[in-house]
Amino acid sequence: MKALFFLILVLITSAAIQAEIYTWKDVQGRTHFGDRPPANSKAQPLELEINTIHRPQLQALDAGFSASRQVILYTAEWCGVCRQAKQHFKANNIPFRAYDVEKSAKGRRDYRKLKGTGVPIILVGKQRMNGFSASRFDQLYRQPR
Repeated sequence: MKALFFLILVLITSAAIQAEIYTWKDVQGRTHFGDRPPANSKAQPLELEINTIHRPQLQALDAGFSASRQVILYTAEWCGVCRQAKQHFKANNIPFRAYDVEKSAKGRRDYRKLKGTGVPIILVGKQRMNGFSASRFDQLYRQPR
């Protein structure tokens, strides 16, 4: 009996894991998405990428960058999280320098040197923060010098 229950559980789970998302157009030309397309449609399976939000990471800064307590922000004009970081710095009277990684030669050069994969990148002393969280930044910034 246990073996039969286990077999049924495995079959149900494997069917759920293999579920796909399809796209198709109805007779009015509207696009639809779902896991069960109508039988009479020319549905196409979609290739989906999982968009994962990572928690801001702290790490020690590689050699070659200044160890001052000044806050350096590598940013991009379109980045909403970068705007949040700037607002936090201004609201808390935290002096900082910002370098746009798309518009500034220094920003582009440092971003490559830091092996950046996203913005913001925030440097404080010998610490680096990828992303931004006000509470995590405050912890980092208030550490003894």
